Amino acid sequence: MNREYLRWYSPRLGRDMELLVFGHAGAKVLMFPTRDGRFWEYEQLGIVASLAPKLHAGQLQLYCIDGLAGESFYARHRPPAERLQRHAAFESYVLHEVLPLMAEKNPNDCVILHGCSLGAFQAASLGFRHPHLFRKLVAFSGRYDLTMQVEHFTDLLDGHYDEQVYFHMPSHFLPRLSCHHELQKLRQLDIVLTIGNADPFLDNNRHLSRTLAEKGVDHRLHVWDGRAHRAGSWRRMAPLYI
Repeated sequence: MNREYLRWYSPRLGRDMELLVFGHAGAKVLMFPTRDGRFWEYEQLGIVASLAPKLHAGQLQLYCIDGLAGESFYARHRPPAERLQRHAAFESYVLHEVLPLMAEKNPNDCVILHGCSLGAFQAASLGFRHPHLFRKLVAFSGRYDLTMQVEHFTDLLDGHYDEQVYFHMPSHFLPRLSCHHELQKLRQLDIVLTIGNADPFLDNNRHLSRTLAEKGVDHRLHVWDGRAHRAGSWRRMAPLYI
């Protein structure tokens, strides 16, 4: 299997950024790690290995990036507005540095967004706001409202609320989305959500599913038995849904 390490200085983030590429051809999968995960997380968790048959067959090519959660949403030493600003810079890096790199390395026009836990939020937030850039979204165990408190998961913005919060949280902006053009683009996105029936974000996923259905956006919500917010479940999910 092709495995390639890349690193460059990002002018948008003011620091070096690293990523791993797996596979040689096929649909390109942009993979966002979990809260504490790095660009090598999906290899370490065995998710890359679970996709090995598709990688060897040239069906998929994975681009595993850093998520910078420790500099954005989980940077509790920073004011909430600065956390959002850093996240916006991270998204700019993804849109204007990572996606062009992917297009240069692989001409396949199918780009899939994927992430687990916080990575699912990052993938969904980006995909729902820029659906014309992507063909598919596959989100495992996501929380789509980071201001929501459940179990030990706290409000990551400490009660702060402004326009930037609204437009980054799918659970907030999607219910009021009414632009026909934007909805048409969103309806062309293949959307797969997964959650366990004992997971803390189950209600949030069901709310998002109802919202998408009300907007006429076709999608699939797969509810697994038990607590699926863990690597073992994600390893089994990956070859089924990506």
